Amino acid sequence: MANTNVKQFMAKVIKRNPNEPEFHQAVLEVAESVMPFLEKNKKYVDAKILERIVEPERVIMFRVPWQNDRGKVQINRGFRIEMNSALGPYKGGLRFHPTVYLGILKFLAFEQVFKNSLTTLPMGGGKGGSDFDPKGKSDNEVMKFCQSFMTELSRHIGPNTDIPAGDIGVGGREIGFMFGQYKRLRNEFTGVLTGKALNWGGSLIRPEATGYGCTYLVEAMLNYRKDSLKGKACTVSGSGNVAQYTVEKVNQLGGKVVTLSDSSGTVHDPKGIDEKKLAFVMELKNVKRGRIKEYAAKYNCKYIEGQRPWNIPCDVAFPSAVQNEISGEDAEALVKNGCIAVGEGANMPTTPEGVKVFQNAKICFAPGKAANAGGVATSGLEMSQNSQRLAWTRKEVDEKLHGIMLAIHDTCVRYGKEGKGKYIDYVKGANIGGFVKVADAMLDQGLV
Repeated sequence: MANTNVKQFMAKVIKRNPNEPEFHQAVLEVAESVMPFLEKNKKYVDAKILERIVEPERVIMFRVPWQNDRGKVQINRGFRIEMNSALGPYKGGLRFHPTVYLGILKFLAFEQVFKNSLTTLPMGGGKGGSDFDPKGKSDNEVMKFCQSFMTELSRHIGPNTDIPAGDIGVGGREIGFMFGQYKRLRNEFTGVLTGKALNWGGSLIRPEATGYGCTYLVEAMLNYRKDSLKGKACTVSGSGNVAQYTVEKVNQLGGKVVTLSDSSGTVHDPKGIDEKKLAFVMELKNVKRGRIKEYAAKYNCKYIEGQRPWNIPCDVAFPSAVQNEISGEDAEALVKNGCIAVGEGANMPTTPEGVKVFQNAKICFAPGKAANAGGVATSGLEMSQNSQRLAWTRKEVDEKLHGIMLAIHDTCVRYGKEGKGKYIDYVKGANIGGFVKVADAMLDQGLV
């Protein structure tokens, strides 16, 4: 019965949202987990909660004109998807990347609703961005774009309405330019953006939060099986913010990271990427904007051009780059080579076929909406500090982040336990756990 209901539901979603495959994929994953639960809880069915959750409360799309350094006018497209505010003001990042279009942002906003729900913090879900590419642009060009983008976005956001953050292509520089424009337009200094610099309202641990949080959740999954990251060989994809701080926290917990990658290829360092090597990666990627291939030349290790790291034997995998980077074949290779746990640092980096492989093999698999919730959780903590005009210490923020990730693990265990055995379906647990909190709030608030 559940399968039939899922198919009927998805047929309607696809018809109403054509040519948005990423959104369809995200909705299908949730529907498959939640539908059997709904059949036992008719109050959610009668109120059509799932049908309401997949429909954004508001979609904002606008043009962004700006002038480059040669005096030529450029036009980009801006978006903000305000998906669900049942639990609090909309919260979610802004992505500046050429691949940005409505379907990508709807998928991300939909995932954000469940992710924010799992954090236990009072945040709704949203996402936004533009098809603008900051790569290769001067600081002046990025500033002009950000100011034009915020001129329109400012009328739709606010500290009690919608609080954007950074995402791919939006770091401290972009947040600063947008915050400055918002302050100029509104004549107020408020916590309307998170990911700010420490000296004007930012939070300690925010840059580290997604990587740290993902590692904390994987450690919790292993602890539940009377195991840990200590002595484990780990493969990490990507080499940006999430990947870097995943490496740092894995090292602190006694594991050894043997890979990093970028869009050009993968480096495999069997000796491990220690603190000194990680510092080189951070300088290479954050300052010099170089390619990961340079790491292989520096440390005399293997570089695999055009490949991701999933054929390299490991105990734990951390996909931390982009969506759909682990295929069914990649997942089979990971399982065959002895992988016992996967933590999704990126948003939906595993294809549905890959997820099924992990579930069938009964390994520990933490989906992105649970595993990478540490970033938005710490954004929520930044919002709290801004509201109180306080700044917590690094230790305080890290402890709160660790506590939130353990609470997410407990929620996944509660809703994801399979039968009388010890296996936990973390996909099911995250989806149902995130759904119930939002659904109950929507029932309390009536037809909103």
